[in-house]
Amino acid sequence: MNRTQREAAVRQLMERGTPQVPAELYTDSVRRGSRMLRRRTAARRLMGLLLLAASVAFVVWALTARPWVEPPSTTTPPMTGW
Repeated sequence: MNRTQREAAVRQLMERGTPQVPAELYTDSVRRGSRMLRRRTAARRLMGLLLLAASVAFVVWALTARPWVEPPSTTTPPMTGW
């Protein structure tokens, strides 16, 4: 098939009208689309809740463990009674 034949075939395809779509296809696609949107919304909410729970857990751990404070030295005894 050379270029002119391909162009003629494409022209014939473009000149044809659009094919008729079955009526049940529309309802099926709307149902599937709404289901996909519900799943995406639920996934976003779940990820948001997980992020919130992780940040709350980190803040609670940081407040109880206080990792920014230097731990007390255990190599020398305290000097008392001088």
